[in-house]
Amino acid sequence: MNAPIIDPLQGDFPEVIEEYLEYSSSMKCISFNRRGTLLAAGCNDGSCVIWDFKTRGIAKVLGDAECSSPITSICWSKYGHQILVSAVDKSLTLWDVMSGKKITRIVLQQTPLQARLHPGSSTPSLCLVCPISCAPMVVDLNTGNTTLLKIYVSETCDGPNPSSHSKCSDGITSFTSSAACFNKCGNLVYVGSSKGEILIIDYKDGEVRAMVPISGGSVVKSILFSRNGQYLLINSNDRTIRIYENILPLKDEVRALNELGENFNDLNGVEKFKAVGSKCLTLLREIQDTINRVQWKAPCFSGDSEWVVGGSASKGEHKIHIWDRAGHLVKILEGPKEALIDLAWHPVYPLVLSVSLNGIIYIWAKDYTENWSAFAPDFIELEENEEYVEREDEFDLIPETEKVKVSDVNEDEEVDILAFEKDATFSDSDMSQDELYFLPASPTRDVPEKQETCSKSPSKMVDCNNTGPSPSEEAGANGNVTNHASTPLQDDAGGRMKRKRKPSEKVLELQAEKVNKPSKSTKSAKSKCKSSVDLDNGIIGENMQTNILGCGNQGMPLHGGQNIIFMRSAMLIN
Repeated sequence: MNAPIIDPLQGDFPEVIEEYLEYSSSMKCISFNRRGTLLAAGCNDGSCVIWDFKTRGIAKVLGDAECSSPITSICWSKYGHQILVSAVDKSLTLWDVMSGKKITRIVLQQTPLQARLHPGSSTPSLCLVCPISCAPMVVDLNTGNTTLLKIYVSETCDGPNPSSHSKCSDGITSFTSSAACFNKCGNLVYVGSSKGEILIIDYKDGEVRAMVPISGGSVVKSILFSRNGQYLLINSNDRTIRIYENILPLKDEVRALNELGENFNDLNGVEKFKAVGSKCLTLLREIQDTINRVQWKAPCFSGDSEWVVGGSASKGEHKIHIWDRAGHLVKILEGPKEALIDLAWHPVYPLVLSVSLNGIIYIWAKDYTENWSAFAPDFIELEENEEYVEREDEFDLIPETEKVKVSDVNEDEEVDILAFEKDATFSDSDMSQDELYFLPASPTRDVPEKQETCSKSPSKMVDCNNTGPSPSEEAGANGNVTNHASTPLQDDAGGRMKRKRKPSEKVLELQAEKVNKPSKSTKSAKSKCKSSVDLDNGIIGENMQTNILGCGNQGMPLHGGQNIIFMRSAMLIN
């Protein structure tokens, strides 16, 4: 798929439904690989369908008899070799994409609403799981061990509470979180709590390093980072989408947090965490529909982090709102009368995919208009015809204007054909890794057509192993000719039914003369047979088709010592 030519004066966001994807089972959630060449969809029957997004065809289906519950989330590994699937039956399944085999399957105590693989490893062994009624946990896929994140911070206790369901000395019960995600490098976990706070946790030691209060204190429904790791999106239960800017460096974030903690040693407990949190995230914009006050479904960033998209959670509405990063509403896309359950923005192109309640994936694309000036910089579009006056030297072999021109290209400069510019979208790519872009297509063999060994006439069946006289010789010996055109349909060499033409009057007269001629002897009959074959080649062959059935590639002796070779397959004498 070549990148389309984009008019810089138009917004780089989708506008119309270009196509839709449908599968035998209802699809519930979708996820792109980091290059956007493959699309994974979790289905209601527990299978995972992988679409080749460039051909819009199914490349592979992952599933077995053990996985039959509806899928709740899908996550690709960094280089696209594995897919993590969470299901309603409390299971986590890791699949190998290339082979289609199941690597491991773990059953949890709670139903996982969302599961995310560690983003910093090419072969991740850790994943972050957000259960339906429990604190988020880190799961080791190799051993199956789970570690609950200690997310409670008491007003009186210094540090996190040792258990997410225990009580502090003041008797305050801890709370559970509702959403969590890794940062870009996977060093920290950002947790949105049910008390309207963002907690930054070092999952290796389980300590809370910072806290950012959310205005209003509403429950956090979803939390995610942009692809470049510079922005954090929060979807709260108060019908508001909040965009934060990440102030921490993209690398060595843990070290930066430790330094910030040392600067606020004079503070204790929650005050210290809030002071550190103010140096980690800065609120940029709050997005909400002040008129309709709708809840938002599956909001996310675009591939270049310039746009924010969110779906309306109202029943029976398939509306998609698109804002710029500054919070200005630029487009509202209205789809079919089906509720929207999931959204995904293509990592590279301005495409948005939405999943309806009926399990259909709709592809929203930009409505491009023809702009010929993009192909030729000197091309000028005219609104109406204009009279053109040519220059005096315009059609000369060497115009005067070209004689004056001096080339700005340094012909002595060496051209570097080995170095290449790195794509900013995939700046963290390790080019030594074998990233999975496409899945090889496995062609299916065509069913061979059944070909009969011998073609048989409907009027008379002749055995192929018979070495007796041919039908022409029998006709000469008995003084009559067998009419192979007695039936209107006949099988040809390929086994297909073929309609024969009706003999003309001249042919019928010749056949009548042969029948009325008396036979003198067997020798003369064979001679007449040979002459009749020659006659068929000359005259009768123009109007009727005669099948010669022979066997064994053996020649039959006729008078004059000549042999006629009869082939196994049917021959048409024209």
